[in-house]
Amino acid sequence: MELLRIACVVVLVLSSLLAIPLVLMHKGRGGGLSDMFGGGVSSGAGSSGVAERNLNRITISTAIIWTICIVLLGLIQRVNG
Repeated sequence: MELLRIACVVVLVLSSLLAIPLVLMHKGRGGGLSDMFGGGVSSGAGSSGVAERNLNRITISTAIIWTICIVLLGLIQRVNG
């Protein structure tokens, strides 16, 4: 059980570190503070290229892996008391 806990912690740390740059690489969707004062000019906000779709898929996959690790660590903690 200890080996599974260590593996979950390692995967959790790696997925956390990967999620930060993945989220920061996303293109802004507008609606921020600059839009309130007329600074937001969005061109092609509805269109997303292949790279953006792939980035979305990778980010969602990383988030799912992160969530599974959190749930597994909670279950291991509950079993071990």
